[in-house]
Formats: sequence, C-alpha cells, structure tokens
Amino acid sequence: MTTHTLLTLDARHPYTAKVLIDVQELHRTVMSGFKGWVDDGSPDARAQLRTLFNWTVDLRRARLALVVQSMVPGDWSELPRGVLAQRPESLVVDRVFRVGDRVDFRTVVNPVASRHPTSQVPGSGPTARTERGKRVALNRPEQVKAWFVRRLQPLGEPVRAGDGVVRIGVDTDPERLALRILPRVSGQRQHQGLKLARAELRGTLTVTDPSAFVTALAQGVGHGRAYGCGLILVR
Repeated sequence: MTTHTLLTLDARHPYTAKVLIDVQELHRTVMSGFKGWVDDGSPDARAQLRTLFNWTVDLRRARLALVVQSMVPGDWSELPRGVLAQRPESLVVDRVFRVGDRVDFRTVVNPVASRHPTSQVPGSGPTARTERGKRVALNRPEQVKAWFVRRLQPLGEPVRAGDGVVRIGVDTDPERLALRILPRVSGQRQHQGLKLARAELRGTLTVTDPSAFVTALAQGVGHGRAYGCGLILVR
C-alpha cells in the first residue's frame, strides 16, 4: 500500500522557474511535504519514507506535473502562494500482483555503468583493478535498453543476477520497449557538478516474481531516486 499525489505547479511562477533549473530544489520541494515524519537532518529521510517522484513539463500549458509516491500522505500547504495551479490530488494505491499479470508502465531512469580504472600491479600479471569504479552515464538508446534489460527477470530466474544486478520481478520483449533520451538535469548549489542523465521507458510488463516487483515499485530502480528517477508507474 502506498500513496500517490499529483502536484501541478504553474511553470510561470518564479518558484517553479527555480525548481526547473536546479534538481536539488526540486528534491527539496518534494520532501517539504513530509516535515515531522523523520528526524530533522536525517541523511536517509527519503529512503525511510520511501519517497519517489516523477515529473513532466507541459510547455504549452506552462505546467509542471509532479507525481509523488510515499508511505505516508504529504502536506504541501507551505508551498509559496500561487505556485500550485490546482489543488493536490491524492490516491491510496493497494494492489495485488500475481505471476502472469500484465501491466503498462512508464519510468524515467538514470542509466549509468561503473567503469573501473586498471593499472599494472607488480607481480599480478596483466592489469588489475586498483580503484573504486566511477559512474559513467549511458547516452545511447541501445545502451539504455541494455541497462534496463539486465534488470528484467525471466520466469524462474533469481532476483539477483550472477553479476550482482538486482532484478525487478517482471519480463518483457525488449523490441517492444519505447525509449526516449531526456535532457540532463543539474544542480546549481550544493552539488554544482551534478549532472543527471535521464531516459524514459514505456511498454508492457509481465509479472514473473510478484514479491520482487512490489519491492521495485516501492523502492525504485537504479540511481538518481532523490532527483526524480527510478519510480515505476503502472496501470
């Protein structure tokens, strides 16, 4: 069971303009709805509340739409006056999934891969890993699709793949996935070097492991979950 809330912000409002150029302000806007639920300054407040969100901008109507998922209902009454274009709409989601169920889905992900630098270590033979891997953004459609396919879970396969990747309890035909590379988002203040690669995936999934799928819905998939990536929306 979880709560979904739709927030519709006026994109012409100065506050929304600030949010659109700084993904950290977007994160703070979402988390402002959950004051008091966890200790102030808690480093894992978002994870404790299982808060995920997804956002889209309608330039023609000048609207920023935020879908916020959380364990508890949020309260955005302290947002600046006039920034909300309409009253927030909330819905409690309580759904049971079974093996074989088919669902339409949409998700925005932060597709990255770890690149491990190598160097010669005396007595070790050829090259060996000596440093922690660095996350590198995947920018080409075929790379993003491969990233997502690695997280699919064919029927009968374990949740954790042999290479350590955690699967998400569903399978699909990769050729039927719709994929769109989205503009990168960045941080302007605390982490000025933050630049987040994003891609949108749509399609139909078949449930193969209901428990793993529910976990993926609750916790999200991949990195960048604090900045609007990883939420899997289904219907």
